[in-house]
Amino acid sequence: MSSTPVTDRQAKTARRPPSKILVDGGDPGETKHIRGLLGFVDGQTTNPTLIAKNPEVARMVKAGQRMSESQEAAEYRKIVQEISPLVGDAGVSIEVFADLNTPAKEMLRQGREMNSWIPNAYIKYPCTAEGLKAAQASVAEGIRVNITLCFSQRQAAAVYAATRGARQPVYVSPFVGRLDDAGQNGMDLIANIKRMFASGDGHVLVLAASIRSLAHLLCSFHYGAELVTVPAKVLEDWSQKGMPLPDASYSYPSAGKAIAWEELDLSRPWESFDIRHELTTKGIQKFVADYRSTLEQAS
Repeated sequence: MSSTPVTDRQAKTARRPPSKILVDGGDPGETKHIRGLLGFVDGQTTNPTLIAKNPEVARMVKAGQRMSESQEAAEYRKIVQEISPLVGDAGVSIEVFADLNTPAKEMLRQGREMNSWIPNAYIKYPCTAEGLKAAQASVAEGIRVNITLCFSQRQAAAVYAATRGARQPVYVSPFVGRLDDAGQNGMDLIANIKRMFASGDGHVLVLAASIRSLAHLLCSFHYGAELVTVPAKVLEDWSQKGMPLPDASYSYPSAGKAIAWEELDLSRPWESFDIRHELTTKGIQKFVADYRSTLEQAS
């Protein structure tokens, strides 16, 4: 795989987009490749699915090898420690292992441990009641958090309320592509959350996630998402096209049902928001299945 000439890389870096770019993946080699293409990588997001797809882990599973939970955690730690020095100040998001019944206490225990792995960790908790309880306790301890599997404006409002007073930026990750899959215009959620947060104190940043296409990426820039986490193949496409940025005439080629704006009061307690969402539940179940695919079968 050829590297980008230094002069080209420097030119690209000078044209940084308005959003910070994170690689959505679990392979340090891929991170190095994207950094070579773009000239920079601001951060990285990981999750159990991406770790299961890590080349080394995938080879072990294909060969019939399975890990214990402690071995899986050690492998995850090794991967993020390799990624950590490759990225900028947006950090590396590390997701706790949680199913639909995992209590906040257990998520927080994992979050504290994972936070010790690298100096630039963001701990990912699911956008559920227990996940928000863990996030609330984490920010009180100074642990940086990323609330994942967000599919509604109400969930984003609850994230804002639960983490009020955080001393460091909090990320909320709306999943654009999965909303598209459900027949909705996922980019509307980014626009609605940004509009809602405009009246807030700025402690929560929007991290556009589940990016499937160059159109998603450019629209994330257009709507002002502070961060975008992007699969390598989309970043390769963006690089090959010269790293274009949306101009004043940009228009998103939307498809799917529009997601309506809601007038929500960010000063309300987080528990007052209805944060239930079918796609959050499905997302957790998918992560659990992928995590368990790497584990030893209980006898």
